[in-house]
Amino acid sequence: MDAVFWIVLGVVLAVAEIFTTTLFLIMFGVGAFAAAGAAALGAPVALQAVVFAVVSALSLAVVRPVIRRNARSALETGEQPFGVEAIEGSSAVVLEAVDADHGMVKIDGELWTARSYDATQRYAPGERVQVIKVRGATALVWQDDISAPGELPEARG
Repeated sequence: MDAVFWIVLGVVLAVAEIFTTTLFLIMFGVGAFAAAGAAALGAPVALQAVVFAVVSALSLAVVRPVIRRNARSALETGEQPFGVEAIEGSSAVVLEAVDADHGMVKIDGELWTARSYDATQRYAPGERVQVIKVRGATALVWQDDISAPGELPEARG
């Protein structure tokens, strides 16, 4: 029965980690799974709690820093960015008027829903904008001060 408690706690902590993405709760989840192993081997509740505390503390102190150090973004490491990281900072062309509520842009040949990063701004079709941030499948855009009107980014430079 104790093992079931620890397994449920570990799963709850792992699921909670999905929503926080801090690599904090998952370390306690690892401790809970280790305590479940101790419970399955017949350890008393006090020893299960010690296993939970020790494994969680070691995970936080040793494993988490290693993971965080190796999980740096491609921009920090000088590698070629991919996915959302590659889109943020790129130029886009407005296809449908973009404001705080709706819009459509073309980024590197792909169509993206877009919203204005500044809720007071509105961008007309044909304008060039810059992708500031990506939230889900929506690009938050801002005026592109780098490109001249009608100039392609490839022509700069």
